[in-house]
Amino acid sequence: MESVVYYGRCMKRILALLGLLAGSLLAQNAPLRLYVFDCGRLTVEDPSRFNFTKAEIAVLDLSVPCFLVVHPRGTMMWDTGVVPDNLYQPGGRPATKEYATATRPLLAQLSEAGFSPAGITYLALSHAHWDHIGNASAFASSTWLVRQAERDAIFATPPPARTEAAMFTALRNTKTTIISTNDYDVFGDGSVVIKFTPGHTAGHSVLFLKLAKTGPLVLSGDLYHYPEELKVPRVPTGDVNKDRTLASRAALQEFLKKTGAQLRIQHDLAAIQKLRKAPAFYE
Repeated sequence: MESVVYYGRCMKRILALLGLLAGSLLAQNAPLRLYVFDCGRLTVEDPSRFNFTKAEIAVLDLSVPCFLVVHPRGTMMWDTGVVPDNLYQPGGRPATKEYATATRPLLAQLSEAGFSPAGITYLALSHAHWDHIGNASAFASSTWLVRQAERDAIFATPPPARTEAAMFTALRNTKTTIISTNDYDVFGDGSVVIKFTPGHTAGHSVLFLKLAKTGPLVLSGDLYHYPEELKVPRVPTGDVNKDRTLASRAALQEFLKKTGAQLRIQHDLAAIQKLRKAPAFYE
């Protein structure tokens, strides 16, 4: 009986390794792909910190997605969730942190798509607020793409509000590329570009993707939280520079018109819930 159990465990490990190998081969041979992971939800009872009233917002709660970009030259995680995987309890019950809830660990979802943190080429974060960085340290073997202003803020004493330096402990000495240009072409072909959009934080960025079938799109980070912000120039009270946020929004809107790219507001719960989740993907 013990030998049967041992054999079963070995087979599970072999199948998992084969899945990760398949994911690696997929990254090398497939066209650009985008995987969307459900990384949680924020409960919002009062939207006043976004300078809105309840009556003005259609859906109050905010989504927390994570994204994996798969390119023939490598892979990149974009944001890593709000609830760290190590807060999950046995039995698969939802995990919570402050006013955030998540129902599935990020790394389990990543594995189902055929990938592991050890095989991810790059880690990039829209910014360092706690609801975007929950599993950042899991990607310490990746090359961290970060702007100097954002990195400096993370490790400042004390760190800025809503930034948890402890989530970055494993990244302090990891391989790092400091982004010094407004547009950073991750893979060198214009299909994955990190765009500088400061205001929410000093080093805030959005991500532009040029997908062959889906078309070009932009992942918003926290440049917007609600679709209602597209209609009125209101900025969250916690933004480090309101004027820069508005300027970044104006510049991005011009970019969207020029490229025809779709805007994906990452915190737009109604819109994100409609997206197909990994292991399905967009290309």
